[in-house]
Amino acid sequence: MVTSQRFAIPMELFWWFFTIVLFAVGLIGTVAPVLPGTTIILAAAVIHRIMLGPEKSIGRITIIVLVLLTLATYALDFLAGYFGAKHFGATKWGTFGAILGALVGLFFGILGLFVGPVIGAIAGEFLAGKRLVDAGRAGWGSLLGNIGAMVAKLIIALAMIAIFLIAVPSPF
Repeated sequence: MVTSQRFAIPMELFWWFFTIVLFAVGLIGTVAPVLPGTTIILAAAVIHRIMLGPEKSIGRITIIVLVLLTLATYALDFLAGYFGAKHFGATKWGTFGAILGALVGLFFGILGLFVGPVIGAIAGEFLAGKRLVDAGRAGWGSLLGNIGAMVAKLIIALAMIAIFLIAVPSPF
């Protein structure tokens, strides 16, 4: 019995450390396009609960809130480029180009994630017969939409971590 108590605290601290490392990776993932940031944060919270149990971790309501916030970030990804380009006067060709450009841009890292939708929106507007100025506005709108979504996802990720830290009893 003494030996199990001897290892209980270090294992609990290990899972706290593991969770915090995943939180850091998740925060990086909200900015870097190759990592699903909020999904990693959600996974860290769920792993923490599984490994430490409900009495030392988050409750079901907190998990539901974190799942909903994670889903909200995915909705932001899909809607940001569309509404950003649409707000600046893009046609459906421009919005389709922005979405296609974002998908192609994923293969070129973080720069591609920003440049791809812009090039796609401009190309789509050219295909629709728009002038350079109008096509440029659609590209600008797509870029602003994507930057806005990234900032919003970072805020949501920080809120998820804060919710977790508030809901979980301190290990000390």
